Amino acid sequence: MKTNTDLFEKVPVPKAVATMAVPTMISMLVVVIYNMADTFFIGQTQDPLQVAAVSLATPVFMIFMALGNLFGIGGSSAISRALGEKHKDRAWHISSFCCYGALGLGVIVAVCSVLGMEGILGLIGASENTIGFARKYLLIISIGAPTILFSTAFANILRGEGAARESMVGNLLGTIINIVLDPVMILMLGWGVTGAALATIIGNIAACLFYLQYFLRKKSTLSISWKYFKVGEGIAKSVVAIGIPASLNNILMSFANIILNQALVGYGDTPVAAMGVALKSNMLVVLLQIGLCVGIQPLIGYNYGAGNKKRLMQVFKFTGIVSVIMGTILTLFMMVARKSLVQVFINDAQVITYGIQMVIALQLSAPFLGILFLCINTIQGMGKAIPSLLLTVCRQGLIFIPLIFILNHMFGLEGVIYAQPAADYLSIVVAILICTHLFRNMEHRNESVEA
Repeated sequence: MKTNTDLFEKVPVPKAVATMAVPTMISMLVVVIYNMADTFFIGQTQDPLQVAAVSLATPVFMIFMALGNLFGIGGSSAISRALGEKHKDRAWHISSFCCYGALGLGVIVAVCSVLGMEGILGLIGASENTIGFARKYLLIISIGAPTILFSTAFANILRGEGAARESMVGNLLGTIINIVLDPVMILMLGWGVTGAALATIIGNIAACLFYLQYFLRKKSTLSISWKYFKVGEGIAKSVVAIGIPASLNNILMSFANIILNQALVGYGDTPVAAMGVALKSNMLVVLLQIGLCVGIQPLIGYNYGAGNKKRLMQVFKFTGIVSVIMGTILTLFMMVARKSLVQVFINDAQVITYGIQMVIALQLSAPFLGILFLCINTIQGMGKAIPSLLLTVCRQGLIFIPLIFILNHMFGLEGVIYAQPAADYLSIVVAILICTHLFRNMEHRNESVEA
């Protein structure tokens, strides 16, 4: 078994942040490659309809991952706080609950998705040109839902105990297998979107097997033994209190993408394909910043649980500075390489024209986007369920979705394209206000204890 007490309590903040965040950022880079692989190789078929179909289906895949995050992020936050409070037995119960909860929910999701496939296809806005491709892709992804939920959950659970490197290795293993299989199944065997979906699920299965052997070889301070499975005594509540807002955030992001695609469909299938390519390209910026901030969440949770508010604030401030510097560098890279990035996926003149404009629009908020993710993960790490839920609903429900309708009505396609950066800036302001309020309450509470 391994312990990470020194990392959480004593290691200098820059080194502690790097130790936790760098493997997580690499894991997120792996997710970028993982998601880009399908679009890239499908793009090599030179069929915009298949690219559009995968773009339409991606939000559903992201919802499956979001449900995995219910147990992953919720469990990671609860575990890190339990370890900070020196309650190792409680951490065992939490990790076991997350294991069987993720698998059970995965089975339910698979059955419901397969039975409700036609309704899902209508909801995501599949046209008569793309519905056949979208159906093939989603059927396989739906059957593989249990593996998606489990691998997503335990990539986060391992980080909760400080095992960021092992989490990264599991992600990397799944991605390598996916990338190796993609050209074989999509191009060589000519299976198109079906091959892309199969490669994705096989990659997830490989990641699941890696995480299972990590526990079976007793390398973890946690447990997935059934004998530790427990719902009561606040175990389930501690997970879902943070897991639901975290999961809801990703679900609302996926739902917002569905609304976005439905707005774009009104202008043809080409803008849908272009936005899909632009969003895939922009994942490099978004997920690296998410990786940085998700990586430090266990540090926040542990020190909040241990009552070490000074170190918590040091982690927060240092990570904020790093996120702005990194966001600025990534934005400059995206602006310089925008055309090449779009062309990597598909060499279609119309898609490229729309895609370049969309990439530029998405970069308008990129330098400061990390601040939003830092605030979200800090709130989740502290176990503040209601503020986390409030920020989640504000960002995706109360801001972005209404902006899509409002700006579409006012400015047409241009408005739809620029809805995302507008929503990002409004969300950043809300996030800063919520975090500032929580930090002030911490100071007041600390003063009252000292008095």
